[in-house]
Amino acid sequence: MTAGRPEVLFVCVHNAGRSQMAAALLHHHAKGAVTVRSAGSAPAETINPAVVQAMAEIGLDISREFPKPLTDEGVRAADVVITMGCGDTCPVYPGKRYLDWDLEDPAGRTVEQIRPIRDEIDRRVTALLAELVPAH
Repeated sequence: MTAGRPEVLFVCVHNAGRSQMAAALLHHHAKGAVTVRSAGSAPAETINPAVVQAMAEIGLDISREFPKPLTDEGVRAADVVITMGCGDTCPVYPGKRYLDWDLEDPAGRTVEQIRPIRDEIDRRVTALLAELVPAH
């Protein structure tokens, strides 16, 4: 880890669902103790509206967020890179910690179908935060 706050980058293909939910949840739970970013290997035009709705249900407004492209600089800056179905499109750098979270893609799913994905991401984010910032 770098000195100061750990930095986490969440990556999925479109940066329109899973990585956006994970970034919002970690940002919420960390309360500034972790720098959080998300990106996509092939960013969509907009965030999945059902994902926005599922997050609003738990009090997190991601309606102003937008899909961002994955960059080498973003990966280099991160202490932990968490991939969510981007396969081999995520650049790999020595010395970085990589985790692959195998999660269902919320694309084309209803809010009811997205809730369990959101809740699983929340569980994993909470465990990651406890590991990165033990006193949090």
